[in-house]
Amino acid sequence: MVSVSFLLIIFFMLVGELSKPKVMDLGNEREGCGSIVECNKPDENRIMTIILGDNNKLITYSGLLSAPIETPKEVEYGKNGIREELIRRNRMVLEYSANLGKYERGVQVVIKPSKKCNYGNLVDILDEMRITGINSYAIVDYYTPEEENLLAIK
Repeated sequence: MVSVSFLLIIFFMLVGELSKPKVMDLGNEREGCGSIVECNKPDENRIMTIILGDNNKLITYSGLLSAPIETPKEVEYGKNGIREELIRRNRMVLEYSANLGKYERGVQVVIKPSKKCNYGNLVDILDEMRITGINSYAIVDYYTPEEENLLAIK
């Protein structure tokens, strides 16, 4: 009887430990400047948008699409494609911030997977964020009409 109770205790301890959810750290420290409007306003020089389409299509642009800093272009997945682009853009943003005398964390990436996007492509982009050390990114499912046209054209 005692051995059965010990087996039950061990079983429930093991099941309780295995049932805890595993969470990926997204590195979203809460820093800011409170209610100061100008401080909370995003700097479009720091924004890079990645649009994921069907058939492994990947389109990136920097800034706002209405007035882009870098025009939209199609890049490949992998270290010679999107990783190189992320590292280059992050370096440019850090140099831009240093010239202004500000301390910035680097580029802010907006990831927009389309409805036809492969789930593996989204995971690949999240892996690239981790590899390049970019902690400031968001996954958004909203498309402007211009971005929808951009996916249809390219």
